[in-house]
Amino acid sequence: ESPAELEDRLKDEEKKVQKKAKALQAKGKEKEAAQLLCKFNEDAQAQRDDLRARSEAVTPPEEKKEEHPLLMGLTVAFSLCFSIALFMLLPYLLSRGLRKITSNETLILILEAVLRLCIFLTYMFLISRMKDIQRTFMYHGAEHKCINCIEHGLELNVENVRKSSRQHKRCGTSFLLIVMIVSIIFYMFIRIESPLWRILIRLLLLPVIAGVSYEFIRLAGRYDNKIVNILSVPGLCLQRLTTKEPTDDQIEVGIASVEAVFDWKKYLNENNNENNLDDLSD
Repeated sequence: ESPAELEDRLKDEEKKVQKKAKALQAKGKEKEAAQLLCKFNEDAQAQRDDLRARSEAVTPPEEKKEEHPLLMGLTVAFSLCFSIALFMLLPYLLSRGLRKITSNETLILILEAVLRLCIFLTYMFLISRMKDIQRTFMYHGAEHKCINCIEHGLELNVENVRKSSRQHKRCGTSFLLIVMIVSIIFYMFIRIESPLWRILIRLLLLPVIAGVSYEFIRLAGRYDNKIVNILSVPGLCLQRLTTKEPTDDQIEVGIASVEAVFDWKKYLNENNNENNLDDLSD
């Protein structure tokens, strides 16, 4: 059986399973429906893994060792180079042209920051229009809804998840935007004439910028006050592009994914016990 034939067969089986799951939901058996979908997903993945293992067994070991690390390394290297070129070098090179108009370094840095943000937001908007990415963003929304559902003390089921927000302060989208903003602040203080040294210093600052941005995301997730909430607004707004409202089937996949890695019932019980102790102390 080829990979394409396997996927076609699994699609037909998935439709049958989804019908059974909807029938269970109609009877109020949402937990059984989620378990049914989860079991199907596990079986389907097992079949894919088995087919992949049998295919790899045919490939000589030497060839596998050479191809996979090389392909992965090239992919990572290309992604890093593309990101640096698009979001760092391109705005800088475009801003260099502004020196023909003005010699005010602060103004040039501000315009470079505006260019960087415009390029970033345009990129996010364009990829959000791709059909395959839109489906991915629907699963992204389902993930956020599941986490928000748990963090608000609600039982993890389709109805509660559907009512939850698809935006979350600890999202990777917010992290990317914070990285852009923090980098703009850091770069404002680099006043070196040499273009080469300016680029090198910016590259060396990337780990520092990422660390500061990560700490802010942690802070935003830990505290709920007006200042943190106001600072989190831009990232939450950007998530309107990178998250979409999921279907019930996608919500069920999200629930199954959470249950596979996290004991949400234990989490809710612990939080309820803490709240009860707080009430008694009051």
